[in-house]
Amino acid sequence: MDQLVAAQQALVGQLAMLTEQQATSSSATAKAVQESSERLTKAMNERLEQVQDRVGNSLQKSSKETAESLATMTERLAAIDKAQENITKLSTEVVGLQHILDDKQARGAFGEVQLEAIVEDALPKTAYEFQCVLSNGKRADCLIKLPNPPGSVVVDAKFPLTAYRQMLDAGDDSVRATAARQLKKDVLTHIRAIADKYIVSGQTADSALMFLPSEAVYAELHAHHADVIEASYRARVYIVSPTTMMATLTTVRAVLRGAEMRKQAAVIQTEVGTMLGDVSRLSDRVTKLRTHFDLANRDIDQIETSAGRVQTRGTRIHELDLGAPDGEALPSSHEPLELPIQPVPDD
Repeated sequence: MDQLVAAQQALVGQLAMLTEQQATSSSATAKAVQESSERLTKAMNERLEQVQDRVGNSLQKSSKETAESLATMTERLAAIDKAQENITKLSTEVVGLQHILDDKQARGAFGEVQLEAIVEDALPKTAYEFQCVLSNGKRADCLIKLPNPPGSVVVDAKFPLTAYRQMLDAGDDSVRATAARQLKKDVLTHIRAIADKYIVSGQTADSALMFLPSEAVYAELHAHHADVIEASYRARVYIVSPTTMMATLTTVRAVLRGAEMRKQAAVIQTEVGTMLGDVSRLSDRVTKLRTHFDLANRDIDQIETSAGRVQTRGTRIHELDLGAPDGEALPSSHEPLELPIQPVPDD
């Protein structure tokens, strides 16, 4: 029984010790768990702050890039809108130009306007006249005023576009050949009309210019219609395009400048001749004045010579030792000597 009690007490002691150890272990474990939890919480907070910073920076950067992209897109859209407006405007102008080119009278007016613009840019206003009426009653699109020779040159604008467009739009060779023949016929008709109307003897030069507003038509004639060009040469009606017209007017400007220089040279020559006449008269007057001076100098020399002789004779007479008659004394040297005055012969 005693052993049982002792064993029970020992068991109780062990249980108490075990309980105490368990309490100590639980306290340490709880403390460790708390510290670990605090470290984990701190690490999580720091990690969350880093994530928040990264997310904030990323959102800010994305927002900035998005705003820049939107601004760029807005500018591009504005440029596209402007280009669209320009295209629309250009389309309208092309349609308007098409209407002009379709109408024969409007096409002629278009050529005249282009001709006037080129002439106004190249020549002084005194060197040309638009819509000039000639002595035969014909009205010229432009009269370029040049000195004789060669004389004033008439420029007439022609635009044979219908046959040229038919030639370009032709679907087969036969239609194209027919249109080419019509183009040739139209140009030759214009050449003959210009030669008959605008080459006026005594008023214009013996040649004239036919202005084609289209470089394409001009190139077509020179490339495939050499006989038309030769006919224009024989008729003295020279075909020009906007480019060659500007080159021609450059030559005209040089001719006008040369004529003006010759005119001014003639004026200068006249003035120089007048000046030489003035110089000749001045030389004659200087010669006459020198003659007068020479005569005056000779008279002065003669006067000086006569005065010298008078003075010499007076001195000799004054120095004579003459006794006065009847015992009269001679006048002293301080008294004036009265001598008869006789004329002195000229030397």
